[in-house]
Amino acid sequence: MLKILRRVLIGKPMESARIAHERLTTLKGLAILSSDALSSVAYAGEEILRVLIPVIAVASFSLITPISAAIVILLFIVSFSYRQIIDAFPKSSGGAYIVAKEHLGVNTGLVAGAALLFDYLLTVSVSVSAGVAAFTSAYRPAAQYKVALCLVVVAILVVLNLRGITESATVFSYPTYAFIIGMFLLIGIGFYKIFIVHIPITNLPPPQPANPDISSLALTWLILRAFSSGCAALTGVEAVSNAVPNFKEPENKNAKMVLALLAFLLFVMFSGLTFLTKALYIGPVHEMTVISQVAHKVFGQGVSFYLFQASTFLILALAANTAFAGFPMLASLMARDGFLPRYLALRGDRLVFSNGIVMLGVLAGILLTIFDGITTRLIPLYAVGVFTSFTLSQSGMVRRWLTHKTGNWRTKLFINSLGAIVTGTVTVVIAVTKFKHGAWVILVLVPVMVYSFRAVHKHYMDVKSQLDFDNYLKRPGLMHKIIIPAASLTNVVANTVDYAKEISDDVKAVHISSDKEFTEKFRRKWETWNPGIELVVIDSPYRSVFDPLVEYIIEADKNKAEGEVVTVLIPEFVTCRWWQRFLHNQTGLMLQNLLVFQTDVVVTTVPFHLKECEI
Repeated sequence: MLKILRRVLIGKPMESARIAHERLTTLKGLAILSSDALSSVAYAGEEILRVLIPVIAVASFSLITPISAAIVILLFIVSFSYRQIIDAFPKSSGGAYIVAKEHLGVNTGLVAGAALLFDYLLTVSVSVSAGVAAFTSAYRPAAQYKVALCLVVVAILVVLNLRGITESATVFSYPTYAFIIGMFLLIGIGFYKIFIVHIPITNLPPPQPANPDISSLALTWLILRAFSSGCAALTGVEAVSNAVPNFKEPENKNAKMVLALLAFLLFVMFSGLTFLTKALYIGPVHEMTVISQVAHKVFGQGVSFYLFQASTFLILALAANTAFAGFPMLASLMARDGFLPRYLALRGDRLVFSNGIVMLGVLAGILLTIFDGITTRLIPLYAVGVFTSFTLSQSGMVRRWLTHKTGNWRTKLFINSLGAIVTGTVTVVIAVTKFKHGAWVILVLVPVMVYSFRAVHKHYMDVKSQLDFDNYLKRPGLMHKIIIPAASLTNVVANTVDYAKEISDDVKAVHISSDKEFTEKFRRKWETWNPGIELVVIDSPYRSVFDPLVEYIIEADKNKAEGEVVTVLIPEFVTCRWWQRFLHNQTGLMLQNLLVFQTDVVVTTVPFHLKECEI
């Protein structure tokens, strides 16, 4: 049943030889890797106004243009900087983790890796919550189910990504290009109505100067806070360079084309939406997002408005797919280096890193539940991680050009140096201005993550040294001292006793007694059967099964003779149906876990398969 459901949801397994075909074209790469960056246009401008309007009211609209212009300049600096990374790593992932680890040292690489992993997690959370917010803006009765809707969207994304890269890219191409077309229509029709038709602006507030009581220093601080919030528009730009191996050959040429198209689209869409927001004097309200209000003003309450809202919802929700492309790959690289669990480096049936996809989905679901699915509560956490990875990747490239002075290295050095300085400055600004709003979480979490990575790596190194075959010492012949836990006399126990007698003459059955009458009946049945092995009965007045049994086994292990090994054979019957297993006690499994962590005892189960089940 589970296998059939798995095949229906995920699809048939793919041969490893097909991995070369599971790569992205330019159009599909733009769809799957740009959705995060493009979707951030829908809420970046709104985040700027959320900071400005409560303090300086209508004067906020005079500041949104220069702040947005600064963000656009930063966009082009970052984009040109990442082109250098793609050129430097044409065949492999050129993400901040690889660049920083190779050129700035392992610890710096781990900081970049931690920031990127958390960035991908927040990408899913922010995108999904923003998408659901767009949906509830159009259909307000659904607002009370915001968290549930977020979890449903995450589950759908997990299943789609488990089906494979190219298949998920095909699915996500439609909403991405629908949103791009919708945004160009919104900007084009909006410009036409403002400059040609002269659209009436209802409820236009009277122009007011900035709050005269606010000092220059306070105003500067306010602008910096607004700028740091608006920098959410740049999130996702790094995704292209992180996923160079996912492109068809030539990988670097296709990746650079996607990055250039992404920068152009971001410039047009972010600038156009900012202009419309200012021209129409639209600010954030609780019931509707800013982009929804702009669309309502431009398209009216008609089919076009609802189609645009649908495309916005889809791009915001599916923008999380950028993270589902990046997180598993980055986790696989770190797992191969021994800094994350090894199973994250394994590809699943559909040639994707299935464990990483599932892990990302689970963590995003937890985060959305904790923050009640509200985007603005996640934005302060979002930007710090993004710009930390920006800064470290650019700094790593600066070190590269200073070390490898080949080709046009001075120009490349200038571009990456400018990128490192600018993004580093922005990182500090965001960390300071957003510190009490949640940025402190990143500043605390990243060192904890790096320490965890180091602990995982140390464990793997310790395991490797002890498992190394060069250190193998052949053990002398072993004699088994077998203990069989026996709750009652059944075919399962008898089957285990017969097996034990074939491999050792030293066999004992151990019964934990909490009911004297039952124990006496059990003893009589044992004597009647007379298997030729001793039955040890241990009283348990407090009805505990595990404690006295484990104590007996540990004592037997301490008193064993040289060359002896204590082996516990656990009788276990196997049900006909998978679900029937949950109807029975898992005593054997729990006992096995207890003994493995406490002793050198060998623990194994002896299965007895039930037959002819009618259900």
